[in-house]
Amino acid sequence: MKPICFIAARGGSKGVPCKNLRKIGGKPLIVHTIEKALKSNIFSHVIVSTDDKKIAAIAKRTGADVPFKRPLNLATDNATTIDVLLHAIKKLESFDYKFDIIINLDVTVPFLRIIDIKGALSLLKKKKCDGVFGVYKQHLNPYYNIVELNSRGFLKIVKPPKIRPRSRQSAPIVYQMNGLHVLQKKSFLKYKTWYMPKILPFEIPIETGLMIDTNFEFQIAKHMFKMFNID
Repeated sequence: MKPICFIAARGGSKGVPCKNLRKIGGKPLIVHTIEKALKSNIFSHVIVSTDDKKIAAIAKRTGADVPFKRPLNLATDNATTIDVLLHAIKKLESFDYKFDIIINLDVTVPFLRIIDIKGALSLLKKKKCDGVFGVYKQHLNPYYNIVELNSRGFLKIVKPPKIRPRSRQSAPIVYQMNGLHVLQKKSFLKYKTWYMPKILPFEIPIETGLMIDTNFEFQIAKHMFKMFNID
């Protein structure tokens, strides 16, 4: 049984207004994600969940399924991707879609490679785990150079180790998640969270894991496309 691809794309993005329809390399951001999913040939269906008519029309024209409209209460700033995905699973099962693995692809990661999607799926199938997340090593480290305010308003290390690392390289390795989630449907419905007990990392290159959550990152992505034609 092939997995399904799930893409969440609401119309009211705040960090980057109309983010899902902003163009990089002449294509709306969401089109890059849909085309990559279709080109991989590993999915039975590529599903887009949206509340926005324009996004829905573009998704359908690109080749994705939009079998339902996302309800307005799941298109607010307070709605989580977890809630949106749980709603989608319920709707898809009611429409008799058959799947036991879901791959959530975040629209904000346009340079993610097909080889990484396939690699994460392969790892899930080989190991007994609840899910596999795409990650890359993060140089900003809560054991070394990430700080927060203490109760008196002074800075402190987020995760103070017993022995302070002499350098960033000697600190415990930490990872940035990048919007690739390969999930066992049964586990996800049981725990209803990303942070299930048995999640494995699938490490990807930092340049292909860039997430676009701000206008600054959007401009970086535009320059990356021009310089390297990563898509």
